[in-house]
Amino acid sequence: MAKKTIMLVCSAGMSTSLLVTKMQKAAEERGMEADIFAVSASDADNNLEAKDVNVLLLGPQVRFMKTQFEQKLESKGIPLDVINMSDYGLMNGEKVLDQAIALMEK
Repeated sequence: MAKKTIMLVCSAGMSTSLLVTKMQKAAEERGMEADIFAVSASDADNNLEAKDVNVLLLGPQVRFMKTQFEQKLESKGIPLDVINMSDYGLMNGEKVLDQAIALMEK
């Protein structure tokens, strides 16, 4: 599998950084090459332009922005979903990585 770029978007980019670390660890354990990073909602557009993003996951606190992001990503063909609230709350990197992989395989 080629290197995948997974972008997480939350309100400030801070709370999601721990989840990114756990997702990176899960990816390493699976032998998966992945660039996983978190940005604030206000920085999302810049990162979408600068990087070749394969999937975008929204933190539960910005789920209200889903429609806005769907419109931005439609022409790019980038899958999008909201991170499961309990997986986010538990900082379950394995489950969130599974969610990202499943979206990329659709």
